[in-house]
Amino acid sequence: MKKEDQLVWVIYDIQKNKVRTKVAKASMEAGLYRVQKSVFLGSINKTRLKELNLRIIELIDEDKDSVYIFPMCETDFKKAQLLGQAFDEEMVTDEVKALFV
Repeated sequence: MKKEDQLVWVIYDIQKNKVRTKVAKASMEAGLYRVQKSVFLGSINKTRLKELNLRIIELIDEDKDSVYIFPMCETDFKKAQLLGQAFDEEMVTDEVKALFV
């Protein structure tokens, strides 16, 4: 992770499949990794985060959909507890696993 980057979670509940797919694609294009079907995690710089935020706002129906973008410092992230299955093993990449080492 670069010094100017921050860890970010993107978590969403989006009704329309097409919109949900576009938000997932935008998250991946921003450099985030899918860790569950509607959850992305990764390090991103402030400019890319602003761009992602604007892109998501353009895509969603703000009256029906919800998207949470949680920045998290590395210190707090290291304190996170993963219980049960935590991540979908088929979706988690080595890059995401390395964040937990």
